[in-house]
Amino acid sequence: MARMSPIFRRTDRRTEKKAPHERLVTLIGKPDCHLCEDAQVVVGKVCGELGVPWEEKDITRDEELYRAYWEQIPVVLVDGAQHTFWRVDEGRLRKALAE
Repeated sequence: MARMSPIFRRTDRRTEKKAPHERLVTLIGKPDCHLCEDAQVVVGKVCGELGVPWEEKDITRDEELYRAYWEQIPVVLVDGAQHTFWRVDEGRLRKALAE
């Protein structure tokens, strides 16, 4: 029986599509921030419709996040990578989560 080359069996995990429950959206913001409140509505809507878990992190309670993002909030991370900041575009977020 001929052996199949490993190149045909190998799966590149970077291009493998993740199931919605395997994704994670993180919204980084702070209290009393109107842009953060707007972002929360968009993230909640898109993640809710797609079944993607999401979390919020407060830069006023995390020195590392504060140093990294204080000029950009709200910031949205998708699977730990920065997706956007200031304004969250619903269509763009939806597309990123569908990849």
